[in-house]
Amino acid sequence: MKIRRIVATAVAAAVTTPIVFLSAAPAFADTKPAAQQTQDQKSDIEKLQLAVTKAQTAYDAAVVAVNKLNDTLDALAGDKHPLVVAAVDAKKASDEAAAAKTAADAKLDAAQKALAELPADATEEQKTAAQQAVTAAETEAAAAKTTAETKAAAAKQAQDALDDARVAAARDLAAAQETKKQAAKELDAAKKALEAALEEEPGEECEVDKSLVTSVTGPKTITAGASGVFTFRITNKGKAELGEVGGYAEAFNLSEDLDKYLHLTWSSSTSPKWQPVGENGFASSASLKPGKSFDFKLKVAVDSKAPAGDGIVVAGGAYINEDGSCGYDEDGSYAEFGIVKAHKPAPGTTGGSTGGNGNTSQQGGQSTTPVTTGTTGTSTTATGSLAKTGAGSSTMPIALAGGAAVVLGAGAMVMVRRRKAGADA
Repeated sequence: MKIRRIVATAVAAAVTTPIVFLSAAPAFADTKPAAQQTQDQKSDIEKLQLAVTKAQTAYDAAVVAVNKLNDTLDALAGDKHPLVVAAVDAKKASDEAAAAKTAADAKLDAAQKALAELPADATEEQKTAAQQAVTAAETEAAAAKTTAETKAAAAKQAQDALDDARVAAARDLAAAQETKKQAAKELDAAKKALEAALEEEPGEECEVDKSLVTSVTGPKTITAGASGVFTFRITNKGKAELGEVGGYAEAFNLSEDLDKYLHLTWSSSTSPKWQPVGENGFASSASLKPGKSFDFKLKVAVDSKAPAGDGIVVAGGAYINEDGSCGYDEDGSYAEFGIVKAHKPAPGTTGGSTGGNGNTSQQGGQSTTPVTTGTTGTSTTATGSLAKTGAGSSTMPIALAGGAAVVLGAGAMVMVRRRKAGADA
């Protein structure tokens, strides 16, 4: 489940039932039993994998069909295809028959001319012989004509068969190419769906690591229309070097509906540009050695229309090593602040803003300053990946569901404490 959705659900629960939320905060990493959620995700992934397999099979078949039809068209354009050979042979036979007919017709013309040119004193034997020559030539010419017509019809039939085969192959190729195009789209969609599901699939189980300690420090008040920069420090108090470190943070209200007036961004020494804290949190791009700290800056910008009230910045830290092992801090960290309205300058004086430290804070970096922490967290399953830091392509994904859990736990404790204090007042 997306961390942003977890936060929304958890905060809503905190508003209505803070005591229950506090006791159950660690469980908000999942909204239904982990085993059932994992099984459902695996089932969905198996279905998507099957869909990819089917789409790949359909695409491969379409590719084979296109290639086969291309080969058929190439063959029909050559001189070895049976239909091409048949058409060529039929044409040759037709031409030969036409030539034989022409010769027979010429022979008949000659016989008829000889008969017509017999002299008046020709003998009966000469007249009979000339007439017999005409009769034989007529028989031969008639046979040649029949053969020529038969051969011409056969040649036309053979050529028509060849032309029809070429047209059919071209038509089938166009249809196969369209099928291949559609299959490619369906395969791409299936792969993207599977990829998205795999990104949501639970990763390795991360555990609380007491060597990872965090703190949040910053201004006590922020003037409406200004901003305040808080330092979220992650310290490695263990003996082993930790892989990439990062975390997740939220800024929300403690008194009334102020959330819409609060805008949270982050930066660090490795990612100096301010950017929103998305559902995947934030990360450094370097390991953290024992005894060292890494600072992230969290800037809370307060809208000028925000009413006076109370706010809080809560954060949780985590890390992941190159071997895939990961962990998060035992205690979520938080810092409370007040939202104050800007003072109107008295006549004849210049105005000024109070509260917050604007955009002037130095970006995060390495440090060895001791830290303090807030409330306890719990283990959860790693999902997703952190936002890209811009410091290179080697940034690894990090488990933030646990970080979100401790963030919510810290926020819930403060809410309960503040509400209790308000009720006792």
